[in-house]
Amino acid sequence: MGQELIYRRILLKLSGETMGGAEGRGLDIPSVERIADEVLAARALGTGIAVVIGGGNIMRGTAAQSAGIARVTADQMGMLATVINSLALQSRLENKDCPTRVMSAVEMPKFAEAYIWRRALRHLDKGRVVIVAAGTGNPYFSTDTAAALRAVEIGAAALLKGTKVDGVYSGDPMKDPAAVRYASLTYARALAEGLKVMDATAITLCQEHRMPIVVFNLNQPGSLARVLRGEPAGTIIKE
Repeated sequence: MGQELIYRRILLKLSGETMGGAEGRGLDIPSVERIADEVLAARALGTGIAVVIGGGNIMRGTAAQSAGIARVTADQMGMLATVINSLALQSRLENKDCPTRVMSAVEMPKFAEAYIWRRALRHLDKGRVVIVAAGTGNPYFSTDTAAALRAVEIGAAALLKGTKVDGVYSGDPMKDPAAVRYASLTYARALAEGLKVMDATAITLCQEHRMPIVVFNLNQPGSLARVLRGEPAGTIIKE
């Protein structure tokens, strides 16, 4: 069953907007259900899965700052939003009999386990889905950077970023009909061209540790499993 896989352990990065449905706001339960089904299908193949979810559907730090909230406070509010999203996904997975652990970079024992690297590895070894919440636990670092950091820590074979488009384009495909989709990119080109893949810190961290990044459309049913099997899907960024 697992022999056909090219990625046996992954870090799946999701934006908060994927949890918010068409509007990308709040919690849209059908969207959470759909994401849970994608994770379950991938786990059934034998892949070890850790997940990092953003919080933009609930709280965007930039919006908070524009309202006069201090950057550190705004980032802390964003971290709490990721915990809400993580608990929602955990609930849907556990309703489908999938053992799941939420681990938080900020200690909140009544809601989640503290993120401890060795404990996270232990959960993965036991076949549990590990959802890592609260980013890195520090302000000024995005959940993209948190995803890259956790992917390196757990020894993931790749960092998979689930989005609403089928890869990385030369421009915004929603606005520019001439935008071209890349099948593959180097880290250097993604950085040099300022392509909106992940922030520069996250890409650089992946580059330093030779961590492939795959950007794909999570809205297409079965897309995560296709990526794991190495089928053409999305854009891969590597050396």
